[in-house]
This record gives sequence, structure tokens and C-alpha cells, in this order.
Amino acid sequence: MKTFIVEDNDVILKNLVATLREFTPVTLVGTASDATSAIDWLMQPKNHFDLVIIDIFLKSSSGLTVLSSIFDLSIQAKRVVLTNYATPELRARCAALGAHRVFDKSSEMEELIAYCVLLQEEKNLYAGETKH
Repeated sequence: MKTFIVEDNDVILKNLVATLREFTPVTLVGTASDATSAIDWLMQPKNHFDLVIIDIFLKSSSGLTVLSSIFDLSIQAKRVVLTNYATPELRARCAALGAHRVFDKSSEMEELIAYCVLLQEEKNLYAGETKH
């Protein structure tokens, strides 16, 4: 499953990528540390991806900007927010901007892993159905 990650903290990004590679069928196709770079990459027709994982609080911008842009552009990839601030209010705002799921970095990594595995299983099932 081709995945793009928006995360500004290098240590968190490295650990997240290592975790996803070890426990999920994720293939990292790109990263960005700010909203502008992320949106520029995501808008390129040559870039193909199934999943976008977005941190909300970035150094120079907000992941909400990325989420809103993906929604406005009708990009079909699954949109996941991974944040340390997964309050009920933020979860609702992210859902309104098209997030499929919101996970808390500190307490819901297992749920993120399970979600990635489920997405790949669904993708494989759909691919199998279309071959018949």
C-alpha cells in the first residue's frame, strides 16, 4: 500500500516508518515536513498513493491545511491523522475535513497498524474481485 507521510519531526518520522514497515504492508512513497511541500507532492499526477498519514501540528503550517486540500481536490486516497492532540474536538474537525480516521500517537499506534493491515486486505479483496 503506497503511503505518503506528513510529519515534521525527524525522530518521529523515522520511528513511524520503521514501525509501519515492520508490521504493515506499507510502502513509503514520499514524505513532507510542511503543508506546502505535502500539497505540492500530492497534487502531482505522476505520484500514486493509497494512504496519507498527516500530523496536525507542523513547524511552519498545519496538517489541517493538507487535509482540507486533499478533500477539496477530491483525492481518493485514505486520509489518516496521527497526532498527540487527538481531542474529541480535533477528531470532529478532522472528520469534517475528510479524515477517515484519527489516531493518537501516544496511545493508538496498534490501532493505526491494524487499520493499515485492514486497508491492504480490502485492497487485495477488491483487486481479486475485479480480476474475475
